[in-house]
Formats: sequence, C-alpha cells, structure tokens
Amino acid sequence: MVDEQGRPPATDGLVRRLVSETGITEAQARELIAFLGPHNWSSLLREARFLVGKL
Repeated sequence: MVDEQGRPPATDGLVRRLVSETGITEAQARELIAFLGPHNWSSLLREARFLVGKL
C-alpha cells in the first residue's frame, strides 16, 4: 500500500516528526529516511541536526 505520491504511508508520521523536531524541510526528511531507513531514529536525528547546522 502506498499514498498518492507512491510512498509508504508509515513514513509520513516519521517525516512530520523529523521536520518538527529539527526544522529541516519535508524533502530533506524524506531523503534522509530513504537513505538511512525508517528504523534508526537516532541516526536520522543526528543527520537532520547536521543539515540544520549547515543551513
């Protein structure tokens, strides 16, 4: 099952959480999740914070 953009719906909540907690864009969050996978929150958070520091 996928949403209208072809993404698994389970990642939508993760994207929103990552955007909310770090300030990265939705596109950046989706890219990180695609690269690192949805199961390692600490790695996602670390990389998202790294991105914010570079903005």
